[in-house]
Amino acid sequence: MKLLPMVLLLSLILAEVTPPAAWAQTAPAVRRDFRVLPKPGEKIPLDATHYFTYGFAKSPKLGTTVMRVEIFTREGARDTSYVVQGDADMPSMRGVHRAGDKDFSISNKGVYLLPVRLVMPGDWEVSFIFLKNGKSVLRGCYLFDL
Repeated sequence: MKLLPMVLLLSLILAEVTPPAAWAQTAPAVRRDFRVLPKPGEKIPLDATHYFTYGFAKSPKLGTTVMRVEIFTREGARDTSYVVQGDADMPSMRGVHRAGDKDFSISNKGVYLLPVRLVMPGDWEVSFIFLKNGKSVLRGCYLFDL
């Protein structure tokens, strides 16, 4: 009979307790202003006079891999006048593995390069922001499974 009063007391205590605010937070919002890009290797229109291609330097696997972006004029000449920013994250765990938008570096051959850290198997998203004269031209993302 001593168990019943303890169960009632515990029920009353639990009913009065609310979880901390941190428990009630949801995952960061999905980057809805980004369009999903076609598969790597395709020519993707960037603006009226340019297109770009993208893809990993090698097939992605756990660890650090390199994302490549190449920008061309409609005539096929390479163009490095854009600033390209990128990030990687897991949509199912939004924000947990995100490093924040980083500028791609430009190689001597005019290829934009960004190291991407893939820390676990699952669904991944690499985001791209293309800037020209400080203004956003395109915001896109590539979704893939590792």
